[in-house]
Amino acid sequence: MMSNLFSVFDPSTSMMNLSLNWISTTLGLLIIPMSFWLIPSRHHLLWNKLLMNLHTEFKTLLGIKNINKGASFIFISLFSMIMFNNFLGLFPYIFTSTSHMTLTLSLALPLWISFMMFGWINNTQHMFAHLVPQGTPPILMPFMVCIETISNMIRPGTLAVRLAANMIAGHLLMTLLGNTGPSLNYTILSLLIMTQIALMILESAVAIIQSYVFAVLSTLYSSEVN
Repeated sequence: MMSNLFSVFDPSTSMMNLSLNWISTTLGLLIIPMSFWLIPSRHHLLWNKLLMNLHTEFKTLLGIKNINKGASFIFISLFSMIMFNNFLGLFPYIFTSTSHMTLTLSLALPLWISFMMFGWINNTQHMFAHLVPQGTPPILMPFMVCIETISNMIRPGTLAVRLAANMIAGHLLMTLLGNTGPSLNYTILSLLIMTQIALMILESAVAIIQSYVFAVLSTLYSSEVN
């Protein structure tokens, strides 16, 4: 019996297992080369179509002038990495790195800092104009500057917490239901298994949606500084 429900998210305490847990973040890189043995395979065509659709959407969000610089590639890579780790966390005995703020904040904070530095150094007037929305009454301008500044500063935190909280919520629900299995009879146990399968399908959808939301919001934050 677990002493703490959140202990399922704890890395192992030994130094060897601790390093192996975080190395699981790069397991997606081992899967990619296998798709190049047979080209064009169904997997390769599906993945290529997904990447092209993402590129088209990010191109719209970023604006035409940034696409020649390959600006969408970093966000497509970010989407791929987060999605791989979200899916790997659904398999048994694989560490879910995206359920930890250590990883999610390490992705969100450097992106936000780089966007802010680029914007304030190269487009200072544009960044000042963002602090006061168009049509704001003069009496409300000081308050709007404070509100916009606070909302801008909490962006990396909201990105990180959103991803980690969604990963934790689904895993906790599946853990809670799974712990009740040994004490149930066969009829209720069959219903529990069907519920677990439905939750697994839902978590697969959440894994894709959260990686997409993280990448799209990062793209929108990038487009605001230009």
